Amino acid sequence: MSAPHDLPRWADVGLIPLINLLAALVVSGIVVAFIGENPIEAMMVMIKGAFVYKGSLGYTLYYATNFIFTGLAVAVAFHAMLFNIGGEGQAYLGGLGAGLVCLMFDSVLPAIVLLPLAIIAAAGLGAVWGAVPGYLQAKRGSHIVITTIMFNFLGASIMVWLLAGALKAPGQMSPETRVFSDNATLPFIHEIANAIGWEVARSPLNLSFVVALLACVGVWVLIWRSRLGYAIRATGHSAKAAEYAGISVSRVLIITMAISGGLAGMMAINEILGVQHRIVLNFTSGYGFTGIAVALMGRNHPVGIILASLLFGALYQGGAELDFEFSTITREMVLLIQGLIILFSGGLAYMFNKPLARLLAMILRGKRQTEAQHG
Repeated sequence: MSAPHDLPRWADVGLIPLINLLAALVVSGIVVAFIGENPIEAMMVMIKGAFVYKGSLGYTLYYATNFIFTGLAVAVAFHAMLFNIGGEGQAYLGGLGAGLVCLMFDSVLPAIVLLPLAIIAAAGLGAVWGAVPGYLQAKRGSHIVITTIMFNFLGASIMVWLLAGALKAPGQMSPETRVFSDNATLPFIHEIANAIGWEVARSPLNLSFVVALLACVGVWVLIWRSRLGYAIRATGHSAKAAEYAGISVSRVLIITMAISGGLAGMMAINEILGVQHRIVLNFTSGYGFTGIAVALMGRNHPVGIILASLLFGALYQGGAELDFEFSTITREMVLLIQGLIILFSGGLAYMFNKPLARLLAMILRGKRQTEAQHG
């Protein structure tokens, strides 16, 4: 170890996120005990609500699907040292792209053609919404955090304008489009399973979960097995060194943000094509911002992002069960628990690095001394 805060890869990737999670759960348990409830009982209710009760696993995986897409979006950008805060806006525009394709062609195209086109449109419009801040960063020096936050507001404003005007369903009071036809909706997993004789409880989990897993494989290949991925990582380590090596840093930044925006845009297929079957306001529901914590907790690796997404999916689903089972644990209290886990896995992600590094160093020195005495 070259410095007191340096950690082996296995500890940084596996042990630190686990310690952060345990710390968040301990603090959450103290809060639950303070309001007069048993923390162990509350934890068991949350676990059962997320994984055990009928249909609960499907809901957990449904929420996790959104987090996988937005977590991957943040991770890809972060490998180039770009902090993409614009997942909400990129997902919004992705939903607009998918929805427009369905609204225009759901009556003339079969599902086997329409659904891939809608997914491509979601990724494409999200990519455009991510590439513009990337261009402004690369060519104009505009800070990526500021521009992506601004584009969140722009995306939300565009959707309000369209859903309250041109895209609003005739005779509909709420700001939403008409419902898509059946061939413009992704099949539910429980319907597929039941059709082949495997009884699965009803849930909103749909084929976008499979698409999310394929996206994880694609990101792994991109970042660690492609020339572009090498250029992205090289730019993230040192933009000046990458430029000196012949890499066009500005081009890499724009492409990286386009890929990041495309991944965030694909989050919309879970909500728009899989569940809502129309474009509605606020379908992003903060998933873009939670994706930041998912990427940080997953150490910007697809496998870690899948595991972190499962955790946050369980928090969303299990938290709803807490609100139902305990009168004193309200929805606001559940949000507090979720916020504590986001705080420890995001803002305080490296709080335990130095103590753990010192502990591992002490263990290693003790092991070496023992070996020397017996050697």
